[in-house]
Amino acid sequence: MKRSALIFLTLAIACSSPKSDQEVFSEQRLEELGPIKEKELVEEMPELEMTLRGQGLVNVEEVIPGIKVELKYSTTDNFFNQDVYGDLTKAFLQPEVAERLKKAQEMLKTDYPGYTLLVYDGVRPSSVQQILWDNLDKPDSLKPLYVADPKKGSLHNFGVAVDLTIFDTKADSTLDMGTSYDYFGYPAYPDREKQMLSEGKLTRAQVANRDILRKVMTANGFSGIGSEWWHFNAFSRQEAGEKFEIIK
Repeated sequence: MKRSALIFLTLAIACSSPKSDQEVFSEQRLEELGPIKEKELVEEMPELEMTLRGQGLVNVEEVIPGIKVELKYSTTDNFFNQDVYGDLTKAFLQPEVAERLKKAQEMLKTDYPGYTLLVYDGVRPSSVQQILWDNLDKPDSLKPLYVADPKKGSLHNFGVAVDLTIFDTKADSTLDMGTSYDYFGYPAYPDREKQMLSEGKLTRAQVANRDILRKVMTANGFSGIGSEWWHFNAFSRQEAGEKFEIIK
């Protein structure tokens, strides 16, 4: 990556007037990083990461000690079997959402010292949302059941939603939540857990693991949804639209 990349990043953060809270936060984060060499900061920074930083988002690993990240959409291990993030391997969120997630991580580590949060997805730029929409092999009328219409945007597109699970550092594996990430079916639905238990499609241990995740997330300002045990929102759609812009 050439020196111009660093100039782009600096201008993206500093040139707007007046500065937004997000821009001030980004400048503070750069100051906190200290005298990092230009090569270390920029040389291998993916273009998408530069874009996200320029829009005021923060890398969760820089603000949340011990958190793990495995971006599923930077691999083919997802519902679409496509890598749509390319070289991006870091999870980004709005600063105040990252702060809530930090508190959830602290609560988890206090209650379960061997556990840590593992993030599967954070902000999802609208450009990526469009790729998912275009490549979903379903009729347009059914696509909203699987992925948000990019014309309307999802909470991921605002940087206020996060997909995650719990990682057991002693066992060196994720907790058993009953289904994989991006599983579309009733066993993944929090709203159907009682039914799935009665039908033997989930165990009490699996639901108990989900309860740990739900507890630390909801206690720190997140809300879950009825169809995905891994998905949590920091704001409603209306609140997100009032506070933030869709990330491009």
